[in-house]
Amino acid sequence: MPTVTDSPSPHDAAWLASLEEAWQLAYATLHSERTSNGHWTGELSASALSTATAISALAQSRRSDCAPAERLGEVDMAIEAGCDWLREQQNDDGGFGDTDRSYSNIATSLLVLSAWELAKQVGVGVRGDVQGVANAAGQADGSSHQSAAWEYVQRNGAWEGLRRRYGKDKTFVVPILSNCALAGMVDWREVPALPFEAAWLPQELYRWARMPVVSYAVPALVAIGQARFHFAPPRNPLLKAIRRRAIVPTLGVLRSMQPASGGYLEATPLTSFVLMNLAAAGNGNLPVAQDCLRFILDARQTDGSWPIDTNLATWITSLSLNALAQRGPLKLSVGTQVLTTRSVEPHYAQRGPLQLSVGSEALTTRSVEPHCTQRGPLQLTDSPTCSPAVEPKRSVISSRTISSRTVRWLLACQHRRRHAFTGANPGGWGWTDLSGAVPDADDTPAALLALSRIDWREPQWQRLEQQSLDAVALGLAWLLRLQNRDGGWPTFCRGWGTLPFDRSGTDLTAHALRALHTWLPRLEQVNAASGARPLRAARIQASMRRGLIYLTRMQQADGSWLPLWFGNQDRLDEDNPVYGTGRVLLAYGALGLLDSEQARRATNYLLQSQNPDGGWGGGCGVQYQGKDGDSSSSIEETSIAVEGLLCGGQKLGDASIMHALEWLTQTIRSGNLLCSSPIGFYFAKLWYYERLYPTVFSLGALGAALHASQRASQHVVGTEPTNANQE
Repeated sequence: MPTVTDSPSPHDAAWLASLEEAWQLAYATLHSERTSNGHWTGELSASALSTATAISALAQSRRSDCAPAERLGEVDMAIEAGCDWLREQQNDDGGFGDTDRSYSNIATSLLVLSAWELAKQVGVGVRGDVQGVANAAGQADGSSHQSAAWEYVQRNGAWEGLRRRYGKDKTFVVPILSNCALAGMVDWREVPALPFEAAWLPQELYRWARMPVVSYAVPALVAIGQARFHFAPPRNPLLKAIRRRAIVPTLGVLRSMQPASGGYLEATPLTSFVLMNLAAAGNGNLPVAQDCLRFILDARQTDGSWPIDTNLATWITSLSLNALAQRGPLKLSVGTQVLTTRSVEPHYAQRGPLQLSVGSEALTTRSVEPHCTQRGPLQLTDSPTCSPAVEPKRSVISSRTISSRTVRWLLACQHRRRHAFTGANPGGWGWTDLSGAVPDADDTPAALLALSRIDWREPQWQRLEQQSLDAVALGLAWLLRLQNRDGGWPTFCRGWGTLPFDRSGTDLTAHALRALHTWLPRLEQVNAASGARPLRAARIQASMRRGLIYLTRMQQADGSWLPLWFGNQDRLDEDNPVYGTGRVLLAYGALGLLDSEQARRATNYLLQSQNPDGGWGGGCGVQYQGKDGDSSSSIEETSIAVEGLLCGGQKLGDASIMHALEWLTQTIRSGNLLCSSPIGFYFAKLWYYERLYPTVFSLGALGAALHASQRASQHVVGTEPTNANQE
């Protein structure tokens, strides 16, 4: 923990003004990204992994003569642009990372090599420095880009190195090997045979079938399993007969799981693995494959790349509402939005500065640019200054007003039918409003908490409140049914606990506990608004006790918790205890358990892991404007730690908190709110970054700090009283 001297007082007018200004900048930036429907779409990073799989799928469709004649030109252009984009992404060590801010890894490097080879085989997208076939021994007769990539792969163990990366989980190993086999880089006998016939079972029996892949990968299980059977059938005549018989019905399962967009989970990699293997096995002309092709072409970005998923709109919107509500309940506005905003466009770098007007006062933000250090500082017109003589002034914008359209949009994102992909019951929320979303145990609590933040006292919102309460009843019931026997919550499916992705997660469990606890006092009102079977308080309380026991059991020896969904690529195990611990502390604070031994140990862990510059995390190579190239901390992890500590009982005046807030406000005011760090799926060794995470996370932390300051000093900073009871 850094030693801090001469920390400002939390009651100091200049310091509060600085904190308020940083909050206003984050608020203006977030609102500049809101769509005309009142929600946020965000923007996921381009992905070399995703782009490589898309190229391979398109090239295999071309090679198998299953790309529609009217779209051949589009397919060829996509392959060529994707190959060019990949050439620009190669790291100095010859390998490829998942994003332009990620370290090289063997999985993505092999996928890029496969994509180049398949593109060469169809004569599209090849340049003089990317040619030559690479065989199973890892030899390449090409030059420059391809040779450098193969040298990287060889240094990292080639095929054995790939298997070591994922251990016993075949979810990623098998698709990558199948891609390499299609490219002629490895024999099909080296690709493990997947029991695709298991998908023929009724969906409720999947968890008992001991699948070798995680729950969300059933489409890949079917497509890759069929391709492996096509190229290297088993010698056992009985098994061969069973699998031959299972081809048609499991193709039906694959089709039934496919959303209207054509993209499984709205994810390009998963959809691409399905398409390339279906095409290779002679099924590329089936409607299921053609819809995969349509999705991949539609998901392409203008620079030639693909993101790992289309967007996280529901997740970003729920997080945004919860972050804004740290300063007080959200009031609804009728029809028009408080700010005039530009609709979300697909290519942010082509936009000019966004102008936001509130009365006669103006806020301006700069749009995102490729390199964070090239951005100028964000400007806040007529904002509080940091002069010691200036008292913090009233907030330029009310933090408590959102459009009613935002709430209606969020309610429309709730899944009201049994889900074809996972068999999930109605009631949950997924990460996006698009058809490929699947309800899960992180987005559902986020939406439930967002709905709890709204001030419904205005009589004109009574009908919308009743609709919201009905949605809450379904959401709470959905969460209760999903809880695992170990007391924790998994992502999608109860009982899938043998592989990392499907196990219970501490971050998911903490999120679920907060949602259940928040709505428990209003349970009678929720039941009255719902036509479903009433929820019992005793059942919720018992569920929460089991969840807390799970969290106690999962706390690490150093006091931290390891999350399932977010990682830090600079840690040895690529996990992220700062994120996990911060999120669990929010739950302990909400449940009034700050005096527990678990909360004290967690607080000590965060304080001891603080960086010398005052922040947390970092190391991802992101350099912030105005920080002299210092990337030892990140906005995302610093915000998560600060919010967790403040909501977990740490005092605002403590030196560590003040030092952290000083780092955060300076970094924000230097113009870095749209400079994201990779914070991806550590359990799958898959990395991405989301453009709005720094803005949303910092709003939560700064809002918690301003709230704490108001409570401590009874000095209003920026807004009216921060909760309905104070009013």
